[in-house]
Amino acid sequence: MENSETNPSRSSSIKRKTTLNNASRPARNRRKYLWWIVVVVLFCLLILAIRPKPIAVEVKEVSRGELTVSVLEEGKTRIRNRYVISPPLGGLLQRTELRAGDRVKAGETIVATLDAQPSGFLDPRTRTQAEAAVSAAEAAVQLRTAEVERIRAAVDLMDKERQRANKLKASNSISVQEWDRINAEATVREREMRAAEFASKVAVFELNQARAALVQAQQPEQGAVKLFEIHSPIDGVVLSVFEENSRIVAPGTPLMELGDQTDLEIEVELLSQDAVSVQPGAELWIERWGGDKPLRGRVSMIEPAAYTKISALGVEEQRVKVRADFVDQPPAERPLGDRFRIEARVITWHSDDVLRIPTGALFRRGGEWMTFAVINDRARMTKVAITHNSGIYAEVITGVSAGERVIVHPPDVVVEGTKIRCRKADGS
Repeated sequence: MENSETNPSRSSSIKRKTTLNNASRPARNRRKYLWWIVVVVLFCLLILAIRPKPIAVEVKEVSRGELTVSVLEEGKTRIRNRYVISPPLGGLLQRTELRAGDRVKAGETIVATLDAQPSGFLDPRTRTQAEAAVSAAEAAVQLRTAEVERIRAAVDLMDKERQRANKLKASNSISVQEWDRINAEATVREREMRAAEFASKVAVFELNQARAALVQAQQPEQGAVKLFEIHSPIDGVVLSVFEENSRIVAPGTPLMELGDQTDLEIEVELLSQDAVSVQPGAELWIERWGGDKPLRGRVSMIEPAAYTKISALGVEEQRVKVRADFVDQPPAERPLGDRFRIEARVITWHSDDVLRIPTGALFRRGGEWMTFAVINDRARMTKVAITHNSGIYAEVITGVSAGERVIVHPPDVVVEGTKIRCRKADGS
């Protein structure tokens, strides 16, 4: 008490220190809070810096629509009906002036002339061969006539079916695809009819040739050189000439090949595993033939036996020849010829309404098909079951539903649960 009273300067000094301490305490607290704020902000910035950013991916929707599965292979055109000129008897063949590409007319154009000595015609073996040729030609005529009648019945049936289809189309009671199928099949049957009639005419021509040869063998002119002329059996063109120069030929020697260049078909060599999915009547598209747009065709026949072919890579392949008819004819200004190269896309399966997923969204994992579905902006690996695959879309049976989004061509950094940022793929 006395000290404070006796030492007023000390008391005032203590009061000043207390006042200064009380005044500096809020400043220290503010600095401390400021430092904490700075630390928190830096920590947040660090978290944002090291936090993985959403990965930008392309997505498409699983949708319902049509799906077509096809096989694309190289092929070639070929004249459906070829005729090889051969003499029914032996003799000296005169030089021919015909060349490949020359046009011939049935019954008028002389395609070959034989000079034969009487002794050659009087030979008993030659006479026997001529008689046998007549018998064989008569049997061939009977066979071709029966074939024409069979195909004519099929054509009549298809005509009736086409008439019914036209009536149903007028009332919108038939699908466009079914109407197209019936008309295409009717067109194929009509061409089969023309081919059968062609074969029948050729058989009759061969019979007449054989009979003419037999008559000359039975009624020789003593001491005279006999000329035996062979006329063209068809209207068409010369495809190739096997014997141009004069020489002695035996009966049946191939002299020339004729064909109708307007009666073309398609020949495609398919892998045997693809050929089993193709049926007669299947639709086919002819591409890269030289025109502006593809031409439609229809499979007419699948050969029953395969053969071994070595691919460009040296791999042995089992191939099957498939033949098809033109449904759409090439324009007159761009005609196709014999053995012209084309590409044929054979339709093996088609549906107008399936649940389909882009093939770019599919990948294999453990022998199963998987896809990344987008759920809440995260990638979720999903197992799916697919059947038909066109190369662009695949039919999906289970795993996803229509409207779901899937990642197309997912990058390697995308795994289960990855945060993603979606952008629509081109064409989606």
